[in-house]
Formats: sequence, structure tokens, C-alpha cells
Amino acid sequence: MSKDKQMSDKYEIGMKTRRRVLGDSYVDAAEERRTSFDDPFQELIVEGAWGQVWSRPHLSPRERSIVTIALLAALGHDEEVAMHVRACANTGATREDIREALLHVAIYAGVPAANQAIKIAKRTFDELETDGEAGNA
Repeated sequence: MSKDKQMSDKYEIGMKTRRRVLGDSYVDAAEERRTSFDDPFQELIVEGAWGQVWSRPHLSPRERSIVTIALLAALGHDEEVAMHVRACANTGATREDIREALLHVAIYAGVPAANQAIKIAKRTFDELETDGEAGNA
């Protein structure tokens, strides 16, 4: 966030939620890459996605992970699928949860989308195991 702006409540809540879900190291690295060009976009993401949606009480972080992975897979957002599979270690979503979500993707969004997301999830699981960060996922 630009230094001359005061953080909104939604931004502060969003940043806490983002860190809880994605982890400090991921968020710190993303913040280091932040520039004046993408600053407004980053503020939008933190306030909107993390402060408005992910911080709502009606779904658990686990449930939000499942929904998010299914949507990202259906839309073919491969890098985001991998990021959110990694985040499951922090949200409580399990490999079985991810598998079930991707089966839904196959039926409702198409087998190719699910097939690609399954490949990404498997690769991400392998990376997590290699790094010793397997957690729930």
C-alpha cells in the first residue's frame, strides 16, 4: 500500500486473512514485488477478496478453499490453483476435499479443466512433500 495512504479497516482485516491463508512468506514476497503500477490492484485484491469475501463468517476457511480451488480449476487459472492447493495447509482442506472438488469440476466445467487441475494438484503435493510442508494437503 502506498505510504501516504491510511489503511482501511477492510484492508487491515484482508491482510490478516491473506497472511493466515497464504502464509507470511508468500505474502511478504508478493509485497516485495509490489510497485506503484500494481498498487491499486493489490489494494483491490486485499480489500475485496481477502477483506470482504475471505473474511466473512458464513463459510469456514476450509470450505472457502474448496470452492476457490474448484472455481480456479474451472476457469483454467493454473498458477492460482497451485497457490490455493498450498494454502490448504493453513485452511484445513484435505487432499480428499480437493479431489472431490475437482471431480465436480470434471462434471460441471469439463474433464480437460479437471484433468489439468489434478496434474497441478499432484505436482503441488509432491513439491510440498519434498519441502516438508505437506500439512493437510
